[in-house]
Amino acid sequence: MPFLTLDRLDKSFGTNPVLRNLSLEIEKGEVLALLGPSGSGKTTALRLIAGFESPDRGHILVDGEDVTALPPSKRRFGMVFQHYALFPHLTVGENVAFGLTGKDGMDRRVSEALAQVDLPGFEARRVGEISGGQQQRVALARALAPEPRVLLLDEPLSNLDPTLRERTRRELRRAIRKVGITTVLVTHEQEEAFHLGDRVAVLHAGILQQVGSPEELYERPATRFVAGFVGRASAFPGKYEGDGKVRLPSGLIWSGVPAVELGPGDAVELVVRPETLAFAPGGLSGRVAERRYAGPVSYFLVSLEGGLEVEVMAPAGAASEGDAVSVGLGTSGPQPRIFGVGA
Repeated sequence: MPFLTLDRLDKSFGTNPVLRNLSLEIEKGEVLALLGPSGSGKTTALRLIAGFESPDRGHILVDGEDVTALPPSKRRFGMVFQHYALFPHLTVGENVAFGLTGKDGMDRRVSEALAQVDLPGFEARRVGEISGGQQQRVALARALAPEPRVLLLDEPLSNLDPTLRERTRRELRRAIRKVGITTVLVTHEQEEAFHLGDRVAVLHAGILQQVGSPEELYERPATRFVAGFVGRASAFPGKYEGDGKVRLPSGLIWSGVPAVELGPGDAVELVVRPETLAFAPGGLSGRVAERRYAGPVSYFLVSLEGGLEVEVMAPAGAASEGDAVSVGLGTSGPQPRIFGVGA
């Protein structure tokens, strides 16, 4: 039995549907990342889990218990907010102890919670005396101190600069794994979702698009939205020829694409990752419009004949801006995916 279950949740605000038929099953100790753009419904889903909002339809179960009607204080969930909500006039220890009740064992729980996030001995520090990454871990320790059943993280790294965010992400991942608590994370950043989540659930316009491991989402996207939102990709319009073949506007046929249940002649989009493409003779003719250096490789934006643009990942010295090139499928990278127009 899954530890946390979201069963056909609907939520609207006025006449605006925000979540539609959301169902997810999360195992005990698993970290699930809810990923999506602004307005996708991911924050509303987290607020429903926390009990800050009530669903119009559906149920939320924890370890078999229906908690849908319980207030937040009765659910035994820990929450780390986007801006941490620490009290600057209190010490680190006092902040961590804020959500605890009763005096017995309070000092022990504060010390244990700080040790869980690798901040032992920080009890007497002032919040203003520690770094942003340490503040994030203090907020996590405060959420863990009451020994919650589920941990909820709302964009926990969004207010950190990029360098600090990467280091703090590693520290956060280590702390969550160390505790082994069932966790739901909301983020709009793919890298954060892929690093922290055992699985990632992609939401768009209130609808669950796909849930799976980072590898599954990147290499085998189930919808056109996931293919474009997760990772870098280029899309070509074409006609499906059957048997995994697509005829492009130039007349070139690309083969070897996973077959789909579409009829010959159906309008499709062929979605390809940059590392799947290569500069090779006999492909689509174009010219390098931009080159973005990325160490041993570069990303080349190629303007193709007919006005299409495609991104190719290739060795850094493979081409220069302005060069005439030919683009085709390489021998590595995820297979291209075919989606019916409107899918």
